[in-house]
Amino acid sequence: MLRDKYAENTRRALLDTGLRLFTERDFSAVSAEELVRTAGLTRGALYHHFNGKPGLFEAVFEEQERQATERISTAVATLTDPLERADRAVRALLDVCTEPTYRHIVLQQGPIALGWPRWRELDQRHLGGLLLGIVDAALAAGRVRSYPAELIAGAFYGALTELALTIAESDDPEQARSQAANLVADLVGGLATGGGSAPE
Repeated sequence: MLRDKYAENTRRALLDTGLRLFTERDFSAVSAEELVRTAGLTRGALYHHFNGKPGLFEAVFEEQERQATERISTAVATLTDPLERADRAVRALLDVCTEPTYRHIVLQQGPIALGWPRWRELDQRHLGGLLLGIVDAALAAGRVRSYPAELIAGAFYGALTELALTIAESDDPEQARSQAANLVADLVGGLATGGGSAPE
């Protein structure tokens, strides 16, 4: 229907405007008035579709997270070896973390705009399941030592979260990304079967 198409176009215009302005400046420096003026819409449209600036930011944030998850999934789709999948997934995630839009919106402004608990909830929703799936496959193939999958996934999620935040704040994100990838490879290698013994 024409009405539905108009509503979708309005929503898309707000998302595109939010993406641009939230990438260019900090969340606190972008006003609701600027968002609707730049999009050529009304405050009513912003509140109807997103319940205001915070809701729009969250929607932009989630789009970035969905796109990142899709990219990582695509990067590992043709791989069958669990450890190779883990390595490729980590490298794909760290590649995303060096991109200015993702870095600014998700890693730098996300915790501020959403608050840490909500930021972590959304990040886990998009990336946590992907990580757990990779861990489950590695355990099933006997490629990593037999710890609970949730424990392994939690440990690596925590490490990757901190590494991503460190990359975001680095003066040289590319160098930080390369060093982080090598560090995670060493961590995975230590967990791989033959890398040591699990506790009793």
